[in-house]
Amino acid sequence: MNYFQADNLSKAYAEKLLFENISFGIDQGQKVGLIARNGAGKTTLLNIMMQKDIPDSGSCNFRKGLRIAYLDQNPVFAPEPTVIQTILNDDSPVISTLREYEKQVRLQEQDPQKADTEYLQKLMGKMDELQAWNMEAKIRQILSQLKIDDFDQPVGELSGGQIKRVALAKILVEEADFIILDEPTNHLDLQMIEWLEEYLAKQKLTILMVTHDRYFLDNVCNEILELEHGNIYHYKGNYAYFLDKKQEREADLQIRTEKARNLLKKETEWMRRQPKARTTKSKARITAFHELKETASGQSTNQPGEIIMQSARMGKKILELENVSKQFDEKVIIDNFSYIFKKKEKAGIVGMNGSGKTTLLNIITQKLKPDTGKVSIGETVEFGYYTQEGIKVDESKRVIDVIKDIAESIKVGKDVTMSASQFLQYFNFPHSSQNDLVRKLSGGERRRLHLLTILMKNPNFLILDEPTNDLDIATLNVLEDFLENFPGCLIVVSHDRYFLDNLVDHVFVFEGDGKIKDFPGNYTEYQDKKAEEKQQIKKTGKVAAPKIEIAKPKEKTKLTFKELKEFDELEKAIGELEVRKKETIDKMNSGKLSPDELQKISAFYEQIEKDLHEKENRWLELSQWV
Repeated sequence: MNYFQADNLSKAYAEKLLFENISFGIDQGQKVGLIARNGAGKTTLLNIMMQKDIPDSGSCNFRKGLRIAYLDQNPVFAPEPTVIQTILNDDSPVISTLREYEKQVRLQEQDPQKADTEYLQKLMGKMDELQAWNMEAKIRQILSQLKIDDFDQPVGELSGGQIKRVALAKILVEEADFIILDEPTNHLDLQMIEWLEEYLAKQKLTILMVTHDRYFLDNVCNEILELEHGNIYHYKGNYAYFLDKKQEREADLQIRTEKARNLLKKETEWMRRQPKARTTKSKARITAFHELKETASGQSTNQPGEIIMQSARMGKKILELENVSKQFDEKVIIDNFSYIFKKKEKAGIVGMNGSGKTTLLNIITQKLKPDTGKVSIGETVEFGYYTQEGIKVDESKRVIDVIKDIAESIKVGKDVTMSASQFLQYFNFPHSSQNDLVRKLSGGERRRLHLLTILMKNPNFLILDEPTNDLDIATLNVLEDFLENFPGCLIVVSHDRYFLDNLVDHVFVFEGDGKIKDFPGNYTEYQDKKAEEKQQIKKTGKVAAPKIEIAKPKEKTKLTFKELKEFDELEKAIGELEVRKKETIDKMNSGKLSPDELQKISAFYEQIEKDLHEKENRWLELSQWV
């Protein structure tokens, strides 16, 4: 069943053509990824679909009666309502009933004397009838997975990232017939992305999404639409299928273009000899000539050849962190972290939002002082630090001038340089857009320009904080190639798993409470190892007892038979309690529990913690005499 149809859509801004006479349809159950370069018109197309913009020509329509939900890149809500009130702001019968029920419950909590108990009972009956209790549990589960914990917090007090997550939760809760998602993974940490990916893949939904997350595209979408050079191309498969077929299309285009160019030489000579079309045959040949000329100028999206930066030489000492610690108020962000960086090292940093990743980068670059510990930087180290905040650039400047203000050229090999213009072109700023004013750039183009201002300084130690945000896939591929050949050191914080897997040698994992684990391998290898450990615990039903070395007294005394038996039983009991603790934490974090169930399991968890503490203390006491 067709849910959406676009016919002969065209749109241009001034002289910039975004797309021309494009047509496509989306059927029920399809999960479609929309791919295009920054500034090619992805968001404009979504806005036209949602009637927030109008096409220059053509038409598009949703099937009548469909409920449509749209996740904007920058959602806006009234600041006064709370998170839960914002989520419940929907007209569906289930949501309306649930909203009214929540309102009456709050009234009863605030002033039981004024509460309408009879009305509340009727609402509870209606909740039963509509199965709205399931919806309430679903709302709490989704908000919990997206790390929105305070449901009563006014939306106006939330950060931009939290507002985006509330908007995403609202869309998932509404269960619309057709969901449009514009960069849904922005402002999500890796744990949230993996949950959302699994959720969307399993649900029976109709989706059109714009995202630069290639693993996300591959695992969720079953069709790809590519908007390129004003045309749209349809691929009936996931992202991996798209890559194969696009390569075939590019190869075919290259062959046809080369043939057309060879033929064009002959036809151009004929055109010179035939200035006027005197016959019908001549007119047809002239028409064919113009079509041939268009084919011969066919544009390819093949990536440019690789370049290798010639960074400044690094000395023996690069970067050393010794017992570095940092906390804000009572929250420990980094706890006694030490590490010595080596030449050509490429490290990834992962962890939940707010775990301290950017704090570590700021300490390394001396923008922030640690509370304790020491950071030593080699004399030859030249940092290039790409921050999430971006840079302030004169909006009236041309793109090319922003880069030329840093350097006219950059070394990319022995006795080889690239001009500022060539470097811009390498990172997908064609000559035609290099004279554009900064104020005309899209969000992704601005971030790309920011990145180039860092690279153009030719650092030998790159530190990139979420460099993939808002970059198109074509630019990500170029950036990956560039960084693979980068001869210096690299630290990158990213929620893009594909990006991390392609680049890093090891991963610093922020595990919480200031603990940072150094894992030898890329992100997927780290996840595989975690899954393997989890499976091992599930399979054996136990974990290793604590290995704590205690100084033994000089006078050794043996345990009694009864104490020895107790000691052996304690090891087994501690292992079982550790497993139960882990299972209980997983249940509490699942978001599937009702408030009553959550309260019960929290009490159960506290009891496990108490028992575990007592048994570990007793184990330590007895272990001195073993």
